[in-house]
Amino acid sequence: MSAAIHRIKVVNDVSDLVPILRAVDSTLKLKLVQRLGESWLTLEDVEHEFGKEGVKTLAFFEKLRLIDTRWVAREGRKQPDKSYHFYYSTININTTSPLAEISEVLAIATMGLKDYTKLESKIHDAVGVEGRFFSDVAEELGMSPTRLKGLVKRSERLEYRGHRIERFQAEAPE
Repeated sequence: MSAAIHRIKVVNDVSDLVPILRAVDSTLKLKLVQRLGESWLTLEDVEHEFGKEGVKTLAFFEKLRLIDTRWVAREGRKQPDKSYHFYYSTININTTSPLAEISEVLAIATMGLKDYTKLESKIHDAVGVEGRFFSDVAEELGMSPTRLKGLVKRSERLEYRGHRIERFQAEAPE
């Protein structure tokens, strides 16, 4: 029998609070996080228990790098299935931030979908197909670095890659 691995997510940047808060902002997401914390689930398991929205949420968690993956062999199948588990067992929030920045981050995390979608679309259009450097996008859109980071970290359509913002391309399920 193997011992459970204890992994800690350390939040040092205030904008990293956005994906943590968004990972549990609905009943479905909360239940999926809890299930993934308890056991390994395949894509088929998630779809059966949580439907298409659960599969979409799983891709979002993968983008945020909140879940771990491994291949499991199932009886009666020739190919192994990819299974998922919540990566962290503990979250350590260790950050100090000016009130203006923490207020902005919390506002982004709790912003209504309609308002958020407008901002996300502006960023999505600004980065284009090839992606762009973070500072260029912030300057073009007149956003503070904290605001832009928070908006991108909330997004299911955008991601950071190094110093660039790119359109997120989810891996196709195997």
